[in-house]
Amino acid sequence: MNQEKLLAIASQFALEGEIETIKPLGEGFINDTFTVVTVGDAPNYILQRKNHIVFPDVPGMMDNILAVTNHIKAKVADPMRETLTVVPAKDGKLYVQDGENYWAVCVFIADTASYDRADSVELAYQGGVGIGRFQALLADFDKPLNETIKGFHNIRWRFQQWDETIAKDPVGRVAEVQEEIGWVEARRKEMLDFWSLVEDGTIPTHVTHNDTKISNILFDKPTGKVLCAIDLDTVMSSTSLNDFGDAIRSYTNTGAEDDKNLDNVEMSIDMFRAYAEGYLSEQRASMTQSELDWLAFAGRYITFEQVLRFLMDYIDGDNYYKTAYADHNLVRTHAQYKLLQSMERQYDEMCAIVKSLS
Repeated sequence: MNQEKLLAIASQFALEGEIETIKPLGEGFINDTFTVVTVGDAPNYILQRKNHIVFPDVPGMMDNILAVTNHIKAKVADPMRETLTVVPAKDGKLYVQDGENYWAVCVFIADTASYDRADSVELAYQGGVGIGRFQALLADFDKPLNETIKGFHNIRWRFQQWDETIAKDPVGRVAEVQEEIGWVEARRKEMLDFWSLVEDGTIPTHVTHNDTKISNILFDKPTGKVLCAIDLDTVMSSTSLNDFGDAIRSYTNTGAEDDKNLDNVEMSIDMFRAYAEGYLSEQRASMTQSELDWLAFAGRYITFEQVLRFLMDYIDGDNYYKTAYADHNLVRTHAQYKLLQSMERQYDEMCAIVKSLS
């Protein structure tokens, strides 16, 4: 998108200072993100085009983000740095709509560091602290949140989508992935049995981030300590185990999420231990026994879900995730399945670690 168009959009928000330039920031799977640089001492900002296909209720999503960040701001010492600050549009809305596109702005938090992957046990521990603290700060949040993505991390809903996609076979790929479909089907009952415990309240629900990879934690550059969780688009109500499981999926993988060399992919038990220790140091007091009993399984659950979702998107013609080449989603499927197998082999040790920490 050209600079003139971006300036026209950014100028509709209640920004301080004059805009100097707008430049791309990162390469997200879902949204397009830009840094708005201002003149002088005014703060800089993050401008983001929200993907309305993935997030069909952007207004509801922004309401969630504002409610959660306001709750955190009331509890922390430095509210402008320890959570995101949403900047409204000049008309008072939390977004600007440009045709079918939605845009939102938050204040850029300066003097911070972020990481694309956790490459040390120390960083994994700090990431666990970050999500554990995020959940602990919101443990008493009692307002309803909008379900901005239907059935997110709900494996019963995912299987409904899965069955419909397999039946339609819209681009004729089902025949070539019969082995991979078998991987999913072999674990259907186990995953649905787990989710039944969430549905019947045995495992309680809370405010959850739902996308807890290391790149969604900001670190304070001067101290190196966790500052806050960012990228709150997926904040909704679900089991806190989803956040733990999603982090384990991304932190412990010794390879890349889309690694073509499956020999690289394994779950690091040392990274699991470090993340669990950091997470429980903040969140243990808020957890029920049922949550602790199923905490280690959450890594398997979320990794399985990602196997299903990557494969389903491949079968559907690659409509959800951004892809860099023709079989990118299939490569992701294979890498995630290798990670899942590694977790299954080490599951007893994962359970023992959680028990020792809790």
